[in-house]
Amino acid sequence: MKEITKEVYLKWYEDMLFWRKFEDKLAAVYIQQKVRGFLHLYNGQEAVLAGSLHAMDLSKDKMITAYRNHVQPIGMGEDPKRVMAELYGKVTGTSKGMGGSMHIFSPDKGFYGGHGIVGGQIPLGAGLAFADKYKKNNAVTLCYMGDGAVRQGSLHETFNLAMLWQLPVVFICENNGYAMGTSVERTSYSTDIWKLGLGYEMPCGPVDGMDPVTVAKEVSKAVERARSGGGPTFLEMKTYRYRGHSMSDAQHYRTKAEVEEYKKIDPITQVLDIIKENKYASEDEIKEMDANVKKKVLECEKFAEESSYPPVNQLYDMVYEQEDYPFIQHKS
Repeated sequence: MKEITKEVYLKWYEDMLFWRKFEDKLAAVYIQQKVRGFLHLYNGQEAVLAGSLHAMDLSKDKMITAYRNHVQPIGMGEDPKRVMAELYGKVTGTSKGMGGSMHIFSPDKGFYGGHGIVGGQIPLGAGLAFADKYKKNNAVTLCYMGDGAVRQGSLHETFNLAMLWQLPVVFICENNGYAMGTSVERTSYSTDIWKLGLGYEMPCGPVDGMDPVTVAKEVSKAVERARSGGGPTFLEMKTYRYRGHSMSDAQHYRTKAEVEEYKKIDPITQVLDIIKENKYASEDEIKEMDANVKKKVLECEKFAEESSYPPVNQLYDMVYEQEDYPFIQHKS
């Protein structure tokens, strides 16, 4: 595993804080109806992404996930301005404003969505890994899902083929305790989700998903196994989301006391405490990082606000190539 240095901790802090504030801004503009449709926020789960990125080779590895997908492409190297513009439905967005909140894509950065169908990304993740193995790219795919998605039959079909073909893929369940508003205890006889891998003799195990160090260590092992030809791994990240399933979630299924208890192990606070304990940064330097984050978020908002909406004819351009379908008449 790559060493976790002072620089890594400082990057983790600034990245995770930016992801949190970026989505806080999205929540604010959603209330103003500047972002429409659904909005699923990642607040609380940032350690899973931070630790995973540390384990990846961003020059060739890939990532695919569900619809809680705004900050992952940013971590992979996408311009956050383009991500926010996509949520605004603007033409400068990652999918020219046609994907929206649930379908962020940035394939040139190795991020393949952003999928609205629960569990739909699981076989796609295996497909990406199959392509890399076939082409001998020596690349690994990280495929994320929520605890609700593991009830889908597609997971079992995919696990079987991934083991049969020894695909270079790491399956990661971000278990935040609730599939929408339904707790794991109400939907599963066994609450140890990681044990689903045992039926396929797939290496598997639970991970503290609130600690980026632990995540980095376990994902690194899985990535190294996959890259060396050892096949897939299934990791259950025990994490938590501080906001509702989506912005329309009234959260009647849990207490405020439960949320506050989990905030005591906030991944951002954990990293900041280590920075302070080891004197990796002074108070002034921390304040400067905080200010930089705030500035970046405002720049993203300004970019999205000032960008144009797509032209009407883009409805056709995103589906058909005009030279192949000359009978289609564009209307302004």
